[in-house]
Amino acid sequence: MLTLVYPWLLLLIILPVLLQWRRPVGQSVDAPVLPIGHWLSELPGVSRRGSATPIWQKILLFVIWVLLVVAVARPQHVGEQVQLPVSGRDLMLVVDISPSMDEQDMIIQGRSINRLQAVKVVLDDFVTRRKGDRLGLILFGTQPYVQVPLTFDLETVRTLMHESGLGMAGRATAIGDAVGLAIKRLRDRPQDQRVVVLLTDGANTAGEITPDKATEIAEAAGVRLYTIGIGAESMVQRGFLGSRRVNPSRDLDEALLTRMAEQTGGRYFRARSLPELEMIYENINQLEPIELEGKFYRPVTELFVWPAGIAALLWLALLVLVPVSRTRLSRGLNGGEAARG
Repeated sequence: MLTLVYPWLLLLIILPVLLQWRRPVGQSVDAPVLPIGHWLSELPGVSRRGSATPIWQKILLFVIWVLLVVAVARPQHVGEQVQLPVSGRDLMLVVDISPSMDEQDMIIQGRSINRLQAVKVVLDDFVTRRKGDRLGLILFGTQPYVQVPLTFDLETVRTLMHESGLGMAGRATAIGDAVGLAIKRLRDRPQDQRVVVLLTDGANTAGEITPDKATEIAEAAGVRLYTIGIGAESMVQRGFLGSRRVNPSRDLDEALLTRMAEQTGGRYFRARSLPELEMIYENINQLEPIELEGKFYRPVTELFVWPAGIAALLWLALLVLVPVSRTRLSRGLNGGEAARG
């Protein structure tokens, strides 16, 4: 649908006609078409005092005037009504990037990868499938920081998750501070829509807020915590004296993560391998979204550049054509005088 922001400005189209009609009979005019003032008489394309303006110049100047008036009135194309993809879910991903996540106890296609690489692989698909939800990303180690605030731009979440690196936030694990920051970012959102997915491979070893205190704050704020403990329970470690089987997840505080999830109405998941991690995020993907009334908008495309551009091109054409026509006229007059002589 085409519309004008300032339709009343179209009345200016008749202004040249009114000025031409109000001109006293027999009086010459500097600018017979455009009411832009005395200075216009000095511009190329307008006949000087005492000479008749060719009809094609009058028409062309009037067309230019109309195009400029239309451009100033700001024509727009308003598209069909579009509904924003809102399901009502505000989900904050909180991911541990402490150096312990470098443990290579995850297997993908027959090769070992570290825990953070496994998280990136699984989150890539998880984020893509959360269309309609608002996602955010918090990375933490000794200190937490917001990598991506809540947004519908899922591609940015995926990209910045892939760009995260081990140890960027310090060498310790501040679970309580990370959860506290997530709650702070969610507190202004509707209460039944706040979800935090926390993934870590260790225990709380730093921070000003204890995990239990952060859990109490989450419970009071109506934030559900889904906690994930990542890391294999057994792997073969090779050394100079041979191989031995160890538990790479011995530092994981499962009791704490279970307590945090259950106290806030969420669940605790254990990811010992990449398939288990994928299954966990598949389960979280099945969360029932809160249905909200959809928001609508109409895409608007500004079109004023077209009449303004055409007017500029016509004016340039006038700059070229008028000197040519004057030269021909001058030659004709000189030739006639020579013949009479």
